[in-house]
Amino acid sequence: MAGLGARPSAAYQALLVRPLAAPFLSASSGKVIAPKSRFIVSSRLAWVEDELEEIRKSQEQSSVKSKKRPPLRHGKVSPQLPVPVHITRPSYVGSKGLPELCDVRQIHDAQGIAGMRAACKLAASALNFAGTLVKPSVTTNEIDAAVHNMIIEAGAYPSPLGYRGFPKSICTSVNECVCHGIPDSTQLQNGDIINIDVNVFLNGYHGGTSRTFVCGHVDESIKHFLKAAEECLEKGISVCRDGVNYRKIGKKISKLAYFYGYYVVERFVGHGIGTMYHSEPLILHHSNENSGRMIQGQTFTIEPILTMEKTECVTWEDGWTTVTADGSWAAQFEHTILVTRTGAEILTKV
Repeated sequence: MAGLGARPSAAYQALLVRPLAAPFLSASSGKVIAPKSRFIVSSRLAWVEDELEEIRKSQEQSSVKSKKRPPLRHGKVSPQLPVPVHITRPSYVGSKGLPELCDVRQIHDAQGIAGMRAACKLAASALNFAGTLVKPSVTTNEIDAAVHNMIIEAGAYPSPLGYRGFPKSICTSVNECVCHGIPDSTQLQNGDIINIDVNVFLNGYHGGTSRTFVCGHVDESIKHFLKAAEECLEKGISVCRDGVNYRKIGKKISKLAYFYGYYVVERFVGHGIGTMYHSEPLILHHSNENSGRMIQGQTFTIEPILTMEKTECVTWEDGWTTVTADGSWAAQFEHTILVTRTGAEILTKV
């Protein structure tokens, strides 16, 4: 589930909510770069003025178009779907207490890696299936029900169902919804974007992934925004390998996001995942100076959320649905990765 849940415990709430990111230091020039600087030069990126101007115009167009769409409203949430009794449930299901963040880093042996690969493969397949359902007039509740049935037919449990009282099997976050949208009677419209977040619990292991899909036809500026968000995830993964500082993930993501003129949501983070749904380390997607290094055999999620404008996040009274305060759109992409000696294996890539 994206960002470790919308209701963090007091023990780690401070780690989830941080001030908006400051300008960053360019590794190549040693100069401070503001989020919307005119030109950035590095050994790997060299952009001409025309391309920068095209990006800037794309931003302006996408901002205008997204704000013209009606704001999200509460829909009707249908009753929780049943799960057959023979399917193993995570320990938090049915518990009255709120699960705390486990401080154990989840490092796997060969058996554990096999278990993670299987769970993540199912999550990725379910997400791909969910994407085929994204069409105008389809409700997010219908997508949830179809994915729920696919997961239980595979002998797995949908991890979000019952986690801290979450009533559905997936998260569906439309347009300005940053994350943790609850599937309901809301009908998708042509031109919408929707993040679908799928997590499964299979044979004792959790696997999670998410992607932002387009509904029908969207303008090129929205396509550019989604491409940039997905590229930020890829850049974050590219630095991962045994012995690397976790903070390099956030630095890589935030630098690229600011280059494109977008903003990283700092409130929600990636996290360790395995036999436990959420654990250390917390993966910050913005520039930070946190300590800690990756270890071979470790699994965690990377799931940056980008917004078109610099804005705050507001959580609805349901305790989960989190939207941008100004109605600007958000996009998220997520993978579960396995740290290896030479890099990272993307477990949720089909």
